[in-house]
Amino acid sequence: MGQRMKNIKTYMNIIAIVCLFVIASAGTVAQQTDFSDEKVVHLLEEPRHRTVHNEGNMFLLDVQVNPGDISFAHVHDQPILLTTIRTGAGPSTAPVRAIPEYYSEPLTHKVSNDGPGLLRIIAFVNGGDGVEGNQDAPGGISSEPDLLNPWFRSYQLELGPGEQSEVGTHNNHTVVVQRTEGVVHITREDGLTRELDAAGKWEWRKPGSSFLVRNMGNTSVIVAINEARE
Repeated sequence: MGQRMKNIKTYMNIIAIVCLFVIASAGTVAQQTDFSDEKVVHLLEEPRHRTVHNEGNMFLLDVQVNPGDISFAHVHDQPILLTTIRTGAGPSTAPVRAIPEYYSEPLTHKVSNDGPGLLRIIAFVNGGDGVEGNQDAPGGISSEPDLLNPWFRSYQLELGPGEQSEVGTHNNHTVVVQRTEGVVHITREDGLTRELDAAGKWEWRKPGSSFLVRNMGNTSVIVAINEARE
């Protein structure tokens, strides 16, 4: 009987752990539970998940949750790519993370931030059906992506002072996200450049765009180049 009780206790502990879904890092937890007694909104309607750009089924969200705050209960039913800029504990360069499972397994949850600082994530939502194979791979890029699934492709680069990326031609909607402090320039086909000068700044490029990213500062800078595949 004693061993049986131990097994039950272990099982319940496992269930409790599984019910907690950590989306960023310490101090930031999303928990799925029963929301039948309160209003539930779609992700794109949740005010802390602010849409800052939209192209067809692609949405870029600037997610910001203040210390001690908690989001409304909201539904995820589209694959999402998370580029964390800050957890409640401070700046983050943790690997970009995708959750493609939302395509077939929607989730309703809330996001809370225990602080002491702001939580900020640049989230890329892909409302399409995904792409199989690798026929949409960008041209001119010799490195392998850091993340690849039917909905997203992502590269994370650390550029030293004066260093620049390869010139890549991306066949999907692409967002360059600055992850650390510094100054970077992103070229355009018309010869102009777009300057990013703070962590969390971003620049959108449409399919077929060729560009490179150059570090204009005196310290290393980390950027993510994220594609939404369609």
